[in-house]
Amino acid sequence: MKNLNSLTLAAVAAVSLAWAGCSSSKTPTTSDTASTTSPATTTTEVPVVKGVGLDPANIDSSVQPCDNFFQYASGTWLKNNPIPAAESRWSSWNTLINQNEAVMRQILQEAAANTSAAKGSNEQKVGYFYASAMDSAAIEAVGLKPIQPELNRIAAIKDLKGLQAALARQQMLRTRSVFGAGVAQDRKISTQYAVYLSQGGLSLPDRDYYLKEDGRSKTIRTAYMTYLTNMFKLLGDNEATAARNANTVMRLETRLAKASKDRVAMRDPYANYNKMTVAEANKQFPNMNVPGMLQQLGVGSAKEVIVGQPDFLKEASTALKSEPLADWKTYLRWHVVSSVADALPKSFNDESFRFTQVLTGAKEQQPRWKRMLRSTDGALGEAFGQLYVDKAFTPETKEKALEMVSNIREAMSEHIQQLEWMSAATKTEAQKKLDAFVVKIGYPDKWKDYSALNISRESFLQNTLNARMWDYKYNVSKFGKPIDRGEWGMTPPTVNAYYNSSLNEIVFPAGIMQPPFFDPKADDAVNYGGMGAVIGHEITHGFDDRGRQSDAEGNLRDWWTKEDAEKFTQRADMVGAQYSAFTPLDSVFVNGKLTMGENLADFGGLNIAFTALQKQLKKKYPNGDVPKYDGFTPEQRFFLSWAQIWRTNARPEYLRQQVLTDSHSPAQYRTNGPLMNMPQFYEAFGCKEDAKMVRAQNQRARIW
Repeated sequence: MKNLNSLTLAAVAAVSLAWAGCSSSKTPTTSDTASTTSPATTTTEVPVVKGVGLDPANIDSSVQPCDNFFQYASGTWLKNNPIPAAESRWSSWNTLINQNEAVMRQILQEAAANTSAAKGSNEQKVGYFYASAMDSAAIEAVGLKPIQPELNRIAAIKDLKGLQAALARQQMLRTRSVFGAGVAQDRKISTQYAVYLSQGGLSLPDRDYYLKEDGRSKTIRTAYMTYLTNMFKLLGDNEATAARNANTVMRLETRLAKASKDRVAMRDPYANYNKMTVAEANKQFPNMNVPGMLQQLGVGSAKEVIVGQPDFLKEASTALKSEPLADWKTYLRWHVVSSVADALPKSFNDESFRFTQVLTGAKEQQPRWKRMLRSTDGALGEAFGQLYVDKAFTPETKEKALEMVSNIREAMSEHIQQLEWMSAATKTEAQKKLDAFVVKIGYPDKWKDYSALNISRESFLQNTLNARMWDYKYNVSKFGKPIDRGEWGMTPPTVNAYYNSSLNEIVFPAGIMQPPFFDPKADDAVNYGGMGAVIGHEITHGFDDRGRQSDAEGNLRDWWTKEDAEKFTQRADMVGAQYSAFTPLDSVFVNGKLTMGENLADFGGLNIAFTALQKQLKKKYPNGDVPKYDGFTPEQRFFLSWAQIWRTNARPEYLRQQVLTDSHSPAQYRTNGPLMNMPQFYEAFGCKEDAKMVRAQNQRARIW
């Protein structure tokens, strides 16, 4: 999920699908695939026709599907699609994202050229924002002027009280300096909003980068020190001062990193829910001035706060007083400037990218229009989204998607009722939760109101700051109001999907409702292996190791019998062990605990979607005369569709960062991992018991 509000993510535990060119080559016939496929399941002679939505030319027939399905399904594509210089990975997602961004770019260019758009309209705000973002000359001319007042505020800090006020200001600017603060649903009382405080304050992607002593971590720390030093020099510091300031930031951030929970620990919703009175929080974190901070943030009426990581905030509170004030001022100066590097003159932006290269392995920076398109989507997502939906999303697509959701939800219901390991009492609760799922497709029923957000053509940096302040005010304005159940956590053009446990909802933005995920012209097998598996994935998130801990109303509540919870954990641990044995690079292992939720969602989603496809085929072809497209059975096309969605080439730097920081497994394991446990896959491709893709019966994992 896009990080629109880091605090909200931590609080509501929304989980997303996330992501890791056709060519006219020879189409396989039935005889091409005979050596690796099982015969059709019916005796009726079925027609073989050219398929849509799946390109057999991507298949590498030199690989046996039962040995490595990822390579078999996409090997030719992988060979013919090297990673472009500006990317850290390249996948089928990029094909859709590029198509999508071409549409978005046209919308933005038209909006930017329309100087007569009504003042205050979506067209005007979106057009002005994008125009200012693309005006490199104006960005150079404006320089640091818009953030100078923020830098002056920091320079004027005289004491701890001034530092506390500055940290509250940082929350408004969305830098998450030292900690994060904001408003989200109460995880245990989902009918109310609550104020959350959580760990933050780091610039590197993960705490482990500060603490690990392996060569890769040391290389990243060295590059980060160079980045820090050069940015301070650009701010006017001489060489010695810049180097000293870089060391200061590294030292303070390392102290915060040592106190931070790791990503696996952050997945425990109960451990990260610590409700206390404001008075108690003030007592535990005396140097943060919690009452004064809440007052400054506009939520002074709060009587309680939910603290995500009390030990971290205790250490942060201690550090605020024990570390020199001048050092904290240096730290804040860095966080303000680095957070807006994209909106600063080219020299700042270049330094930022040089460091990004070390993290991701990208050889070139992405074109400016792509970066600024994403900035516009991030700042004005629903204003931009309205323009996008008008152009790119049809009511027919929504209708077909709703039908698929209905079919897959029905399949999930059957799976729950048929579980041999779950008691009737827990099944009743699980069914209740499934029945309560809210489905959102395409775009919000009610759009955000951006009328209070001022956007001009003059300064991209000022527009960026204005958008952040607007977003902060929008967030805190929820406090004390009824829950807005129509709110979205992703923008309509986003190519992704998510499950939100607090609202018990599955959400599919318009952006993902396109090929290769969903193609109205394709056969059911392709759509169920693509969009169907995505829908199943998000439904299963409601029942993964974290999702299962909230109930039908979105409250953290244990609705499981003790025995059923133990049986679930045993099965989940088997999945965790399987993934922890996968090695995308030498000596680099997938973290089965970090990726647990996403792996379980892939397992469940694929199984549910397969069942839904079988039901759909029986409905459509009651006589069993299902056509074989491109010489493949529907079952084979289902699995090929799944695999071709996850085809990905990735740089080693990207894979190392993914394994350390991402809750999603690398693409080849998202493809093969579930299939290695699915008898339906073995049957579809005639896999023998000793094939590499076939796990021994007692080692197969299945939960939902």
